[in-house]
Amino acid sequence: MFGSLKTGDKGKITDLSHVGRLVQRRLLDLGITEGSEVCVKCVMPFGGPIMIESCGQCVGIRRKEAVQIEVERI
Repeated sequence: MFGSLKTGDKGKITDLSHVGRLVQRRLLDLGITEGSEVCVKCVMPFGGPIMIESCGQCVGIRRKEAVQIEVERI
């Protein structure tokens, strides 16, 4: 899960099935799918969003949705 990754860690997304369909669709539109490699750029304090980089673009994901995404550390 993204909750286990710290700033600067890299990982590969292994499972998006626990996230809502709308979030899955938005991530797919951005090119973030299962098997995509991501890098955690910033973890905002106080339960704020997590900034990730994938395919050369930075995306902010709500923490409650990010913790539902299964990620394998690389």
